Amino acid sequence: MSQAPEDGPPMRPVAMIVHAYYEEDARVRREAEWLVAHGRPVDVFALRRPGDAEHAVIEGVRVQRLPVRRHQGAGIGMYLAEYLAFLMGATLALARDRRRRGYALVEVHTIPDFLVFAALPARLAGVPVLLDLHEAMPEFFRSRFPRAANPVAHALLRFQERLAIGFADAAMTVNDALADRLCSLGVPASKITVVLNTPRLDLFDRARHPRREFRRDGSLRLVYAGALTPTYELDVVVDAVAGLAGGRPDLDVRLEVYGRGDSEAPLRERVERSGLADRVTFHGRISLESVPAAVAAADIGIAPTRRDRFTDVSLSTKLFEYAAMGKPVVASRLPTVERYFTTDTIATYAPGDARDLAAVIARLADSPDERDGRVARTAERIGSLSWEREAERYRDLVERLIEGRRGRPGTAP
Repeated sequence: MSQAPEDGPPMRPVAMIVHAYYEEDARVRREAEWLVAHGRPVDVFALRRPGDAEHAVIEGVRVQRLPVRRHQGAGIGMYLAEYLAFLMGATLALARDRRRRGYALVEVHTIPDFLVFAALPARLAGVPVLLDLHEAMPEFFRSRFPRAANPVAHALLRFQERLAIGFADAAMTVNDALADRLCSLGVPASKITVVLNTPRLDLFDRARHPRREFRRDGSLRLVYAGALTPTYELDVVVDAVAGLAGGRPDLDVRLEVYGRGDSEAPLRERVERSGLADRVTFHGRISLESVPAAVAAADIGIAPTRRDRFTDVSLSTKLFEYAAMGKPVVASRLPTVERYFTTDTIATYAPGDARDLAAVIARLADSPDERDGRVARTAERIGSLSWEREAERYRDLVERLIEGRRGRPGTAP
């Protein structure tokens, strides 16, 4: 639980609002648990899964689960109804608890961007508001609902994005590409802070798990841990596994998939059609705390991302997690990957190209010197971008807003 500083009164709590299941959102958990560990109480308002209790305390964080659940893979109408229901629930819950808890700051995590208006009652009472933009909502909408995307819808999404940022006292985002995009849209650079979406090295600590020698049992074990959605081109990975199974039977390639999402059913069908049922295993969703062990038991981490306007400004947390566990990483060749990693760290393939992906995997399997060199250089890079370093920038922003100080926010290295 949180503790008061030795030289002062107890810190006033921070309220966080997130349209997600708290246990499954690594970024929200990192921020909330870090604040609590440093004496700042945190209340989180989140979605509620069937069977979950309304209230819980997780690692000292008070979690209030509102009676709204996620409908992943649903149509746009269902998404909008879900967003609006959560907006209304969060607004009422925050307004109810504000007087009793005396919040020092409200932090709203996107998407949707307009969720920031749940903080209106607190904002009117003088409580500062921080908007944490996890993704670019206009680009997400265009990628997720291509049939509904049109210039009018895109303009409306851009408009609500600008309104949301204008309403907040400060905005935070997950990488420099997203920050650059916001600046290009007219958001003042002084209002944006970049806090990278990188893992906690105390959780993703290879020393805490048994070390697997590369291909120790003769098989080449690939791992994917993340959402099973169209954004992540696991269909390409399955095709690459099929190509390796036919062209390189000596590798005995296996794919371990951890996660859930609306792409699971078609992926399972693709695996069956390709005759890979004995090579691809779907483990379902596992807890964040279980991910390091799953990665430690594999040989290569795969971070496949379909390229479009949305993913051009996104950077998968998966590649950081694989690298932190000392695994060679193969990722889609995206602008953000090339921005943060040199060509001799993470191995990349052309997005959508199963043959190229298979060739990169085979090259890493056949070249121990290249593989070990990439692991060492990537680990060094991960160390310089870890959450432990990013947290200092986050703390400075939070305390600056709470204390009412003004000044230029920090940027990523």
